[in-house]
Amino acid sequence: MSLSPEKSDAVEPTVFAKPSVSRRTVLQRAAAVSLVALPAAGLLDACATGGGGGSTPASTGGAKSASNPLGVDPKAPLEVIIFNGGFGDKYATEGHIPLYKKAFPSADVKESSTQDISATLLPRFSGGNPPDVVDNSGDHYADFGALIKDNQLQDLSDLWAAPSVDDPSKTVKDSLVAGTVEFGVYDSAAGKKPFVANYAFTVYGIWYNSKLFASKGWKAPTTWADFTALLDSIKAAGIVPYAYAGANASYYQYLIILTSAAKIGGADILKNIDNLEDNAWKNDAVHKSAEAWAAIGAKYSDKSLLGLKHTEVQLKQNQDKVALYPSGSWLENEQKKDTPPTFEYGMFPVPSVSTSDKLSAAGVYAAAGEPFIVAAKGKNPRGGMERRPSARRAVR
Repeated sequence: MSLSPEKSDAVEPTVFAKPSVSRRTVLQRAAAVSLVALPAAGLLDACATGGGGGSTPASTGGAKSASNPLGVDPKAPLEVIIFNGGFGDKYATEGHIPLYKKAFPSADVKESSTQDISATLLPRFSGGNPPDVVDNSGDHYADFGALIKDNQLQDLSDLWAAPSVDDPSKTVKDSLVAGTVEFGVYDSAAGKKPFVANYAFTVYGIWYNSKLFASKGWKAPTTWADFTALLDSIKAAGIVPYAYAGANASYYQYLIILTSAAKIGGADILKNIDNLEDNAWKNDAVHKSAEAWAAIGAKYSDKSLLGLKHTEVQLKQNQDKVALYPSGSWLENEQKKDTPPTFEYGMFPVPSVSTSDKLSAAGVYAAAGEPFIVAAKGKNPRGGMERRPSARRAVR
């Protein structure tokens, strides 16, 4: 969901995939199918890394050329901060930094990571010493609207107009999945501008252990009746049927509540909420969705889990103490160290709430994710924008 300081044309994307399939099949189909009236995210290969700081003077850029179309100063240091969440930060340390160093071997390139972007970065933005590029993600991201209003973010128009690394005959924008650029456009004093480069194509749904389901004969549901029947069967087996992390529940509203609201009332529900239309949250579809999921939580969840953070609940799922968990496609990577051989991730779309839902039961919420920003007042904004796609993508 876009976080425009005023109104935005960006809306939640929805793609369609056959329900009750494996995680990899869902991701492959979601990336291949057409979008229904809504944009999706592209996969970017970011050369954003890190370095610099202190009293280092700001770079005014370098000479533009075919190999350096953004005019990066090849000797200027570069600093990046990565959100160390579900994707970790190896894609930066093992991918971005080597690529940047290959292009600009004289640059001092470093990287650091954190799980609290807001607390780490806001003092630096306020103090006039921001890092050059930031993966502004996680539960504690820095508010996009406030940063844009304060003229802190770099207009990324030059990035999107630059030639792609793989095919210089195409611009970066033209090499991405339709809607990627638009998903990062926000209102500003200078008009609508692209301030955010979303890095990952994220698919959301309800995740489960497909090996456990196979052993129990359980099937992924499509209707609400099938869903509650499945939850009853899981509960009878002595497993907590459904859970989410109460300590990290901020994204739950769009992952589940708004997905169901859109299925009930159509995609305009999300567009109106995103654009801050009057009474958008009071729409009957939103009420029906919230009531339906409140009933699920009351009957099929465990209140003791509400005090846990996401990784703690996810660990319980890996131990088959929790059966169903709502999350995005970063989940498998985030839990790979704790996933035993007896556990294999599967995912199904949020079931239809009613027989009159306007969107298909196969509808999957898929969105531009992992938003990167470049500091307009950083020491090397040209280097921060050197994020052109290449064949060596950090596909996640």
